[in-house]
Amino acid sequence: MTPWPFAFGRFPRCLPLCLVVLAACAGAARPGEGECWSSRISSCTECLARGPQCTWCFKQDFLEGASSSYRCDLPASLLKRGCEPEFMEQTEIKVEVNATISSTQVSPRDISIHLRPGSHASFIVAVKQLPRYPVDLYYLVDVSASMQENLDHLKTVGVALTLRMTEHSSDLWLGFGSFVDKPVSPYINVHPSKINNPCSDYEIRCRPAHGFHHVLSMTGNMSEFTRVIKRQRISGNMDTPEGGLDAMLQAAVCQKAVGWRSEAKHLLLLMTDQPSHLALDSRLAGIVAPHDGQCHLENNVYTGSTRMDHPTLGQLSDKLLENNIYSIFAVENKQQQWYEELVHLLPGSYLGKLGIFQAPNLIDLVVDAYKRLLSEVDVSVTIDDQAVSRYWVSVSPLCPPGSTADGSRCTGVKPEQTVYFNITVGQHSCATEGEDEEITMMVRPIGYNESTKVRIHSRCRCSCGSTGRCQDGNLFCSTEGTKQEHQHELNHGDSNCRADGSTVDCSGRGTCLCGRCACEQSRLGLVHGKYCQIDDFSCPYHDGLLCGGRGVCVLGECKCEEQWGGESCSCPTSTDTCQSPDGSMCSGRGRCVCGKCLCDDPKFLGNFCERCPLCQNSCQAYWKCVDCHLSQGLALADPRKCNSSCASSVDFVDDVSGQTTSAATSHSGEILCKYISNDSCRYRFQTSSESGEKHLYISTRPECSSRGQLVGTFLSVCALTVMCGLVVVVLSRMFVQNRRRAREGAAEVEDFICTGKDLSYIPTTNEKTVTYRRDCPSERPVEMDIHVPKMPLGDPWP
Repeated sequence: MTPWPFAFGRFPRCLPLCLVVLAACAGAARPGEGECWSSRISSCTECLARGPQCTWCFKQDFLEGASSSYRCDLPASLLKRGCEPEFMEQTEIKVEVNATISSTQVSPRDISIHLRPGSHASFIVAVKQLPRYPVDLYYLVDVSASMQENLDHLKTVGVALTLRMTEHSSDLWLGFGSFVDKPVSPYINVHPSKINNPCSDYEIRCRPAHGFHHVLSMTGNMSEFTRVIKRQRISGNMDTPEGGLDAMLQAAVCQKAVGWRSEAKHLLLLMTDQPSHLALDSRLAGIVAPHDGQCHLENNVYTGSTRMDHPTLGQLSDKLLENNIYSIFAVENKQQQWYEELVHLLPGSYLGKLGIFQAPNLIDLVVDAYKRLLSEVDVSVTIDDQAVSRYWVSVSPLCPPGSTADGSRCTGVKPEQTVYFNITVGQHSCATEGEDEEITMMVRPIGYNESTKVRIHSRCRCSCGSTGRCQDGNLFCSTEGTKQEHQHELNHGDSNCRADGSTVDCSGRGTCLCGRCACEQSRLGLVHGKYCQIDDFSCPYHDGLLCGGRGVCVLGECKCEEQWGGESCSCPTSTDTCQSPDGSMCSGRGRCVCGKCLCDDPKFLGNFCERCPLCQNSCQAYWKCVDCHLSQGLALADPRKCNSSCASSVDFVDDVSGQTTSAATSHSGEILCKYISNDSCRYRFQTSSESGEKHLYISTRPECSSRGQLVGTFLSVCALTVMCGLVVVVLSRMFVQNRRRAREGAAEVEDFICTGKDLSYIPTTNEKTVTYRRDCPSERPVEMDIHVPKMPLGDPWP
């Protein structure tokens, strides 16, 4: 199984001519061309491979004489050409859900999909998070010499972690395993004295190096877990990277030995202070065989460590997903960057940042990781390796309230909430052989022990009804008859290939083969029929369609469908659209042609020849009717007495202006008129026409005026005119006088303008006497007179 990735100057004078030619070619394009039709298509399988919209007609006499390629087209086009739906082979897309399999977390559990190349189908997978799960936590610890102190801290973790996890889990079980590196050179010292005790130089008794050692299966006995931890000893190796990924794969796939419970959440905790070896690193030791992804434990020791390379990240990711395992990496700060890049490639993984390996820190890390992983709901879609290139998948999450969509997953999901995933799967192509196939696709919510199995049925071949005959290929002669008879038919023709009264085979547009016409193909369009008498290009067009889309073209003439006629089948034979509201045909003034009234007298217009703009004035035509009703007393009269001279409908209203309707609902031909009676009163009336029916509204409020009123009105107008004239004359005179005074004042000012360069004096033109008086003190008032004589204009100012 393979995981699916989520995925200028002047223009030439010939340009207008080229555009015209291109437009003509585009208008002559065959129906379906560019989508389904192609001259290279000769079979049903090739047709359906063009796309899900394409359909193959396997009717035996369909387009008789035409090439097989014309059997492939859009369903609507085939139906117009005479292929009934029961003779159409087309893409069938089905999604069937098996609802009989019960589930508490993931639903549905089983889905069946039918696809063809170019098609796709969608379905919904629901994932519900339960409030409390049992938890299996497996400690996978690096026991190289540098981890001695960290190993000691594990001795007090079991009981304390159990107490903390009771808030989030209904039952916690623990397991333990250790790893170092592959026990081969150059990863370890292979000197005989170093193999069994890598720490002999330090006078310390160490255990031999090992790829993976399963020590304790899952258990709920915390005392047993603590006892096992206390008995662990360190080991040693030569290089810095360790074999952590190799050990993780064994802990994931050895389900029976480790004791993973099917109903529990699986947590795999890797503790190390160094990076891990990756695939191809083992070539340094001469190990070139790739990992097979299987369990290789004998007496709880990994025996494939010296025979197989480290697993690839893809292998490890697949095995973790298959076994519903969350992975947690507890590493020191100096190695966090290396593992940060790693967790992005392993779905359902968490990186814990530990400054120091101590029991409280480790417990907090496990609890935080469990809550974080549980709140993130994501799915992984895998498909068979041999078919991965022929299909595509897209996933869109529908997150519950309070959570957030992050790519294909939802974060912040709370217990008892449900996440929905809209999954779409499509097919690119068929297998190389073109055979039908059935493949399996798995939709696995990461970390959940339930999944959805999707069985995809790819249909690449055609069934073509109960007979299974798809009419593929061209016409062939039957095996009956002698070779000489067939040769005679080929050379001299056959009466079966000639229409009645015709002297040429196949209407001169085909070849007679074995008593049947094989029509020639034309660049203008399709030629077919028993005698090649039908085509789709030599008849008139209407609205861009041959024969208006309502007939077939036979020898240059349109054979129209029922209820249609005309040269291009554009005229309905029914006369219902020409009947006037009174039931007459075109108001008795014309005839019905192509569903429309053709008036006999060109003076009449309208849909039913009901209007005559060139006849007498429209208002004058009703004067006789209005006069008749006036003589009858209007509202007190019986409207039926004037039927001989009036419209079909007469109403009496107070105000005819109120009868005018809005533009959206206005009657056609509305006219507002006046009629002056013998007593000089004006009567307003309004005429309208709707659907050929005439309406007349007569106002019951006449507008009458006496001779005295007319004289008073005339005198008032004359007086008002005279007053307006006087006002205009007065205003004009005042305006002229103001203008004259302004010009005179300006002239006086101009007489005293000094034009010399010395402007430091002001000329005085009058004699003045200025008297100054001081009253204080009061007993001796002082008074002084100053006389200012008249100064010549040219004298300077002193």
